[in-house]
Amino acid sequence: MANKSTKKPNATDPNAENLTNATPQHEYEFLENPDAIADRLAQSEDFVKKHKNTLLGVFAALALLIAGGFFYYSYKQNQEEEAQVAMFQAVYDFEADSLNKALKGDARYKGLEYISEEYSGTKAGKLANFYAGVAYLKQGKYKEAIDKLEDFSSDDLILQGRAYSLIGDANMELGNSAEAAEMYTKAANYKSNEFFAPQYLMKAGMAYEAGKNYTEAANAYDQILTKYAASTEVNDAKKYKARAEGLAGK
Repeated sequence: MANKSTKKPNATDPNAENLTNATPQHEYEFLENPDAIADRLAQSEDFVKKHKNTLLGVFAALALLIAGGFFYYSYKQNQEEEAQVAMFQAVYDFEADSLNKALKGDARYKGLEYISEEYSGTKAGKLANFYAGVAYLKQGKYKEAIDKLEDFSSDDLILQGRAYSLIGDANMELGNSAEAAEMYTKAANYKSNEFFAPQYLMKAGMAYEAGKNYTEAANAYDQILTKYAASTEVNDAKKYKARAEGLAGK
C-alpha cells in the first residue's frame, strides 16, 4: 500500500507566503510595538484631563456612599443597643403592672411611648409598640391600643398572630364585631399551627355570632373540626357550630 505523503509548504511557494501573511499580527501589536502603547497611554491621559472634574465627582460620590453606609450601619447598631437598654426598665414596670409608668416612664427611665417613637426603626422599638398596645388594652384605651398594635410588625410565630388577635379584642370592646372577626381570622391564618389557630378561630366564630353573621360563624367553627381535629377546642366547636347553623336556618 502506498504511503500518503503530506505536502509541506515550500519557502519559495507563493501560497506558503500568503499563509504566513494571513496570520493575525494585531493581537501582539501592543506587546511588540512601543509606539502603539505610548499612543494608547496618551489617549488615556487626554481622556482623564478632559473629564477630570467628572471623574473626581464620581470618585467623591462613591467615597461618600461607602462612608455613609458605614456610619448608617454603626448608627443603627447604636440605636438598637440604646433601645434594648431602655426597654429593660419599661418591661419591668409593665410586668409589675405599673402600666402608666411603663408607658410614660419617669425622671430616670424612658417609657414605651418614647421608645416606640424614638427608636421606631429598631427591633426593640417595634416591640415597644406591642407592649404599649397591650398596656393600653388593659387600661381600657382601646383606640390607642389598636394604633400601637397596628404599628407593631414581626415575623415571629407567636407575637404577630397575638397582635392581630389583640386588635380583634380591642375592636370587640368597641362594638366592632365585623372588624374583630376579620382580625381573629387573620391571626388564625398567620403561620397557621395547631396550638394557636383553633383559639383564634373560636374567637372569630364568636365575633361573627355577635354580628349575627351565623353562616361565617359556622364556617369558623367548622375549620377547627376539619383542620385541627386534635385540638382541645373541638368539643366546643361542635356545639357552637350546631348552634350557629340553627340560627342561620340551615
